[in-house]
Amino acid sequence: MPDTQQFILGEHWCTLDERHRLVLPGPLVGPLVADAPEVVLAKERTGCLSLWPAAAWKTRLQRRVKLIEGKLEAEMLGDRLGHVQMLGRLLSSRHADVRLDARGRLTVPERFREFLEVERGDEVVAVGAAVCVEIWKPASWSAYQRQRMPKFRRLLEELSK
Repeated sequence: MPDTQQFILGEHWCTLDERHRLVLPGPLVGPLVADAPEVVLAKERTGCLSLWPAAAWKTRLQRRVKLIEGKLEAEMLGDRLGHVQMLGRLLSSRHADVRLDARGRLTVPERFREFLEVERGDEVVAVGAAVCVEIWKPASWSAYQRQRMPKFRRLLEELSK
């Protein structure tokens, strides 16, 4: 990830085509692939997938996994082995390396379409989430906005102090 992170912003409606592809607009794609063309698609929350620059995703994930591995080796997580197994299951199915083609098209793999609950011809909302691009099922995006928008001003003030 670059030393200075360019905020990725914008809200764009897209349609999943017959080949399960989304055409993402340039303002969202540019910052994602500014340093390298590789991206990671991740299951984030119900009704939402996210796209991350691969280097940023892998760096963040590797740091945390190494910390947990160290705790396992030091036998600091003995009573939490079930949680470690749950984490392993989720990590095994949570993300995939994907490619955007030259036109900004993303083919959404089947298991990610199932998680997002979308099919060919369905609309999705591509949203710039500052450090990544999120792909939302429209109903989930609307619910998220209704819940979070009233807290916008306070969040902006807290983060900009």
